[in-house]
Amino acid sequence: MKRTILFFAAAVAAQPATAGEPAPLPGCAEAIAYSEANSGVALLILEDGKVRCRSADIATPQELWSGTKSLVGLMAAAAAQDGLLTLDERASETLIEWRGEPEREQITLRQLLSMTGGQASTVGRPQGYLDSVKAPLTAAPGSKFQYGPAPMQIFGEIMRRKLVAKGKDGNARQYIERRILTPLGVTIGSWRSDPDGAPLMPQGLALAASEWAKIGEFVRGGGKIDGKPLVDEMAFGEMFEGSQANPAYGLTWWLPRSTPAVDIVTRSTDITSHANELPADMVVAAGAGDQRLYIIPSLRLTIVRQAKLDLAALAAGKKGDWSDWRFLSLLLKAASD
Repeated sequence: MKRTILFFAAAVAAQPATAGEPAPLPGCAEAIAYSEANSGVALLILEDGKVRCRSADIATPQELWSGTKSLVGLMAAAAAQDGLLTLDERASETLIEWRGEPEREQITLRQLLSMTGGQASTVGRPQGYLDSVKAPLTAAPGSKFQYGPAPMQIFGEIMRRKLVAKGKDGNARQYIERRILTPLGVTIGSWRSDPDGAPLMPQGLALAASEWAKIGEFVRGGGKIDGKPLVDEMAFGEMFEGSQANPAYGLTWWLPRSTPAVDIVTRSTDITSHANELPADMVVAAGAGDQRLYIIPSLRLTIVRQAKLDLAALAAGKKGDWSDWRFLSLLLKAASD
């Protein structure tokens, strides 16, 4: 299916407004049907902040799984604004146990957030913060993209220590809530803890589609509230720049870019193979079970898709039939017919 998503903008503009609320987007019904056929439980699409497509239930909190990771990137941008860190500082400035180890002491916070710090960890099986700090390196820092929970857990420990050093509560969840979620009016459903009782950084957050969309709108708006930056503007922009090892992954956000990375997680989305047909400014928060938050500033869109995760199928290595490109393309049907 060779269609460019940019036709979507024309389709949206062509829809007449009704007296009550905006008309549904072209392809809305088809997109909901496709989502539900692939275990979908919620779908919400906003254009300019207004609901243009929604499933019946967008108010029940659902686990985001690795969609949680993208909040870690936003936390880093908030911490940069607060003077707690810089993206290119060495993690060993905080993790004193890494000092004196030639490779570990060179790892930067940027590399942790881009999953290029050299740590390999099992997807879906996060250890506690300190055990993650001890994780062995299986690649030279910066040389290889290795998706997994360890880098996010390490970042959680770095934030804990930095906050405590400033005389503040070291709980990273509390910091994210205070600095980002509460100002955005986001209500948390739940947030699981790691084996040591600390809030999980790579997964564990449950949000309703309506709440996750608020984060999407914040990102679509450039990290600002009422025109005022809520996080460091430079760090925020760098969230959406890929690494040499994986151009399709920024600092906790997925990007529509072709990539040399061949890991199973990168290959689980087809936005990389359709990079030339998707808006260059699209960014995606993604989690297991095909949880998705698509943000397309040029089209003024925030799209939330949530689904029921089949843990047994995931453990068996079975991949479902979900296609990001197929889903996005369904929204173009009326424009291309």
